[in-house]
Parts: sequence; structure tokens; C-alpha cells
Amino acid sequence: MLIIRAFFILSAALLSFQIAKVQLGRIDYACVAFFVTASLITYIFYLLSRLKKVPLRTLIGGFSGMVIGLFIANLLLRGAPFVDLFDNPRTSFTLYLLTYSLLAYISLEVGLKKGDEFDLIHSLVSKQRRDREKIVDTSVIIDGRIADVCETGFIEGTLVIPQFVLHELQLVADSSDPLKRVRGRRGLDILKRIQNQAKVEIEITEKDFPRIKDVDAKLVALAKKRDAQILTNDFNLNKVADLQGVDVLNLNQLAEALKPLVLPGEALDVMVSKEGKESMQGVAYLDDGTMVVIDNGRSLVGETATVIVTSVLQTTAGRMIFAKRKNGSQKTANQA
Repeated sequence: MLIIRAFFILSAALLSFQIAKVQLGRIDYACVAFFVTASLITYIFYLLSRLKKVPLRTLIGGFSGMVIGLFIANLLLRGAPFVDLFDNPRTSFTLYLLTYSLLAYISLEVGLKKGDEFDLIHSLVSKQRRDREKIVDTSVIIDGRIADVCETGFIEGTLVIPQFVLHELQLVADSSDPLKRVRGRRGLDILKRIQNQAKVEIEITEKDFPRIKDVDAKLVALAKKRDAQILTNDFNLNKVADLQGVDVLNLNQLAEALKPLVLPGEALDVMVSKEGKESMQGVAYLDDGTMVVIDNGRSLVGETATVIVTSVLQTTAGRMIFAKRKNGSQKTANQA
């Protein structure tokens, strides 16, 4: 670019030199024209390079102010009676030039200063970001909570369902594994439920990336292409998208933020569902899926018991509650 600019400046300066030499017939005038043209174009390139750092709203404000100033100057000079008092054309021309220049300069300065307050573009961008498309992952469809969130009206914009996500969901629904088959069909039912809602719009896109085999990588590529967000509860997809600068809405993080706080010393009634990894531990789950590890709770597997919270551990994968048995309060399922 520097070579191109230098060539352009030299060519324009040589052309000015040639024109001045032919028209005026004086070499000194031609040399002056050469240096003036070269200096003027160099300064223009300098201004253009500086304008790259100026915010767009400032440029719009300055340009708008200059146009308004020229318009006002035109109105003043057309209706000003004192203009006709000058018989000398040079005096009238000087008055016109001075008036136009002065008002244009004043309006330009005001426009540049007030341009920073011109927040229309920022407002439009902010609105666009609020209404950004959200690309839905397979995991969040199967999870099902997305339908409830949509019904509350907290999800705005368009939910984009890629065709490759539907294909993956179809494979899960047609799986030979009964558990996967139930989850896949549940996901299809959830999609149908969301489509029947009036609060969100569903878009099925055929856009695919044949060279990319992994579905998570396809989701990230599609989000980058459409400047969209990814709606998921997949921890690994969340990390990959963050590394590539893609915004992610994670339902698990939302659920963690909305979970009621459990403090040590509180009593919980839980159903002990299985044995823990450590000796004599029992494991139960709250209604929201939070794991409760019960010390000396292995003998309570299959029973409903009252336990006392001893500590709460918050991890990136979720929240874990550690508890101990409350003697004399357990109640077996058979006894119930």
C-alpha cells in the first residue's frame, strides 16, 4: 500500500507540474504546483489513516454538522440584503467563501463533539444482540427444560435447529438401546412442544459443513457464520465454543444460578438410590438432579431418609452435597 500511495502521489505531482508548465510557461510555477500537489495528497492520505481510529458515530456527527452548516450558510446568503452592497465580485466571492467556511467549520466542530452522544448505532447493535439467533444443541433438546424456559419468555429471538442436529436426534430415537430411544423420542416431543408456542420462533436450517464430521464443531462453525449464540448444557461444547469466541447459553449454569441455597446443618428428606464410591456411602439425588453423598448411608439404599447437610461443594460440573444420617428418622420404603 505504501508503494501504491507513493506512486499515486508522484504521478499526480508530475501531472500538475506538466499542466502548470504548459499552461503558464514558467518552470518556477510548475515546481510550486509539483510540491503543492504532492504535499496536499500526502496530507489527505494522512487524514485517511487517522480517520480509521475515529469512531463511526463521531464521523457521522461531524459530517451531519458540516452539511447542516453549509445549508444554513446558503439560506443566509440567499436572503441577506447586504450581499448586494458589494459591487466588486472579488469582495462578494470572499464574503461567500468566508461565510460558508466559517459556518461549515463551526458546525463540523459541534457535530464532532456531539457525535459521541449519537448512540443510535449502539442502540441498533444492542437490539440486534438482544435478538440474536440461538442455535440449539441436541443435548438441550433431549434435556427438555428448554421448553419450560421458552414458556416463561426469558428466551428471545429465533431458535435455529440445524438439520444435522435433527439427524442426530433421529439416530438417538431409532437406537436399539431402549434408554436412548426414549430420550430421542422425548427430544422430538420437546421440539414439537416448542413449535406450538407463540413466544419463540423456530427456524430449521439446511446449512451444513460436510468437511466437518463432529456435530459440536459444526455447531460452533454455524454459530460463527451466523453470529449466533449456542444454547446447550454440554460442558465440553461450552468450553470449545468459549475458546473460539462464540457466546454460549448453558442451561446447567442457569439452573445452578437459580438453585436454592442449602446450608450445613439443614435437614433434607431424600431417597437413597444407590451405593457411593467410598466405603459405606449412600447416594441420593434432589429433584433438580443435585447429588447428595451420605456418610454411612449404604444400608439405606432403597429407603427414604432424613439426612443432615454437613458441607456443600461447588464444582464446574455442578453442585454436590455431603450429608450424614439423622439417627432414628429414616423410614424404609416397605415400612411406608
